[in-house]
Amino acid sequence: MGQVLKLGIPKGSLQDSTFDMMRRAGYDIYVSSRSLNPTVDDPEMEIIQFRAQEMSRYVEDGVLDAGLTGKDWILENGSDVVDVADFVYAKAKLVPVRWVLAVPQESPVQRIEDLEGGIIATELVGMTRKYFADRGVNVKVEFSWGATEAKARLLNGIVDVTETGSSLRANGLRVVETLLESTTHFIANKASWQDPWKREKIESLCLLLRGAMAAREKVGLKMNVPRSKLEQVCRLLPSEKSPTINNLMDSDWVAVEVILREVEERQLVPQLKKAGATGIIVYPLNKVIP
Repeated sequence: MGQVLKLGIPKGSLQDSTFDMMRRAGYDIYVSSRSLNPTVDDPEMEIIQFRAQEMSRYVEDGVLDAGLTGKDWILENGSDVVDVADFVYAKAKLVPVRWVLAVPQESPVQRIEDLEGGIIATELVGMTRKYFADRGVNVKVEFSWGATEAKARLLNGIVDVTETGSSLRANGLRVVETLLESTTHFIANKASWQDPWKREKIESLCLLLRGAMAAREKVGLKMNVPRSKLEQVCRLLPSEKSPTINNLMDSDWVAVEVILREVEERQLVPQLKKAGATGIIVYPLNKVIP
């Protein structure tokens, strides 16, 4: 049997977005209700799932060769690993998550110093204790086993993770301070990183994942344009580089192709049609390799 890279993929909130990114990168992942771990159509890779909170520990210990987890949990665990890449994605959006200090709307607390002598609930205990200690504020930090938002009115405040803040607002909470911004990091075990085969495998996977990330909110756009309208159409295209232009059999026409953000496409297509473009095709992208 040949070499196998043991890759950790997080369970929980990051699971679906990570599976989506892996599939965009070209890996067919199958999740069976009878199996603890997914299977992948790469005989040189084994996927193992752990919670993001514990992933960096297993990478550091060599149980995994590499894994995807949050910067927050790498710092919380104090894990000594190779930081291969930083991927900005969370549960729902391509944004960092924030660990915030939150209190009920009716709380008199306006700044962190107002919590002196109080009790804070959080899952991120170590980083929270350090944050308060660095600010010279004496609080008791309790580990929260979930449903942290519900404890905000029982204690003095909470430190919880959020993408948009909508759940906090829905629970009548307000943010006092942001303690930490966190993104998803691709990390490797130090010994695995020194192994030439494993390092090449990790770097190749990283390249494909970066391409999948780059394509996630973009689309390809093709159209036919009369040469007489080409300059007018090109002025509308928000391309970082010149669009691809190919001659058609009819010398009076050209084919134009460009990659752009999906939110731009829906506004741009009607304008392109008015400018003279025809046969407009919009197609999804799996990977964009720079």
